[in-house]
Amino acid sequence: MGNPLGRYLLTLRRLWGTALAMQLEYQANLLLEVVAAIANLIGSLLLLSLFYGGGRALGGWSWPQALVVLGVYTLLEGITSTWLRPNLSTIVGHVQQGTLDFVLLKPIDSQFWLSTTRLSLMGLPEIATGLGLMIWAAAKAGIRTTPWLLCQTLLMLLASGLLLYSLWFLVATTSIWFVKTWNAIEVLRAALSAGRYPISAYPAAVRTLFTMVLPVAFLTTVPAEAMLGRLTLPWLLLSLMVACLGLALSRAFWQFALRFYTSASS
Repeated sequence: MGNPLGRYLLTLRRLWGTALAMQLEYQANLLLEVVAAIANLIGSLLLLSLFYGGGRALGGWSWPQALVVLGVYTLLEGITSTWLRPNLSTIVGHVQQGTLDFVLLKPIDSQFWLSTTRLSLMGLPEIATGLGLMIWAAAKAGIRTTPWLLCQTLLMLLASGLLLYSLWFLVATTSIWFVKTWNAIEVLRAALSAGRYPISAYPAAVRTLFTMVLPVAFLTTVPAEAMLGRLTLPWLLLSLMVACLGLALSRAFWQFALRFYTSASS
């Protein structure tokens, strides 16, 4: 039977190799995306700057600290464009065309296949600008990097990415029942855009909503707190728990949804 993990890694390498080869055929598009990423970042910076001036602070966050949050948000937007949108948007097409049958018949986990078959270079400029903004803003905030600070930042960014994937996959899975899920995805993106600002900038009721119901706080503010050296151990553990819970929920919901999927050949 061989090593299952090795088989999955080999499959992933071949899938991404093919996807990258296809993307590199259109190199001019990548240049346009670089320009678009820079323009989007400038727009976000101008919008954020409206909350500062006259000695004001946004939710108790200084300008450089708020830029770290914006950097995390930009990074996640890049991950969405590179990984999530190219893959999970295809679930609707598979359901409509009946090609989900072929995915389910493959000798590999269907959720893994649907989540990893495609890779786009179009989000790389946003990933680069997000990381650059985070590092620059943290330095401006007077943060000195230590091994522990770096480890907890990377850990929180990983938890944030997995949580973002879980939210996207949960919405994409509903296409088993409702073929047109694009509106729901746009609503999700609009709600997650609130993460470009520190969670403490919102009223108490909204903070509760973005922490307990739609975990926006764990996507951007918590990783930013980690990078700024202000994250406490309870919040670190809670963030990891929320990410693991999101992954487990996305897995369980996918298995549940497949019970209602009607094969095109049946």
